Amino acid sequence: QVQLVESGGGLVQPGGSLRLSCAASGNIFSIAAMGWYRQAPGKQRELVAAFTSGGSTNYADSVKGRFTISRENAKNTYLTMNSLKPEDTAVYYCTADGLNRRYWGQGTQVTVSS
Repeated sequence: QVQLVESGGGLVQPGGSLRLSCAASGNIFSIAAMGWYRQAPGKQRELVAAFTSGGSTNYADSVKGRFTISRENAKNTYLTMNSLKPEDTAVYYCTADGLNRRYWGQGTQVTVSS
């Protein structure tokens, strides 16, 4: 089992920045890849950024050039978000791909508003 806890969300003005953190615990050595998803009100959950099992990164077109996913070690993953827009408002979820399932965190709210 893997447990994920996100932090760092909040209210920010358009053009501002936030850094989300994800702390993994439990069987962290079973994690093959980690990523970030988001879900805005009334919309489906979507991929924001992720590491593949090979170590490369994928980004949604809407965040390319503004968001950066990074990983400090087997436990901590980050999402640095710059030039935030109102349409980035959503609940952001950390994910970890284990041996035969994907784990999800509880989510952290990001609101971009003036």
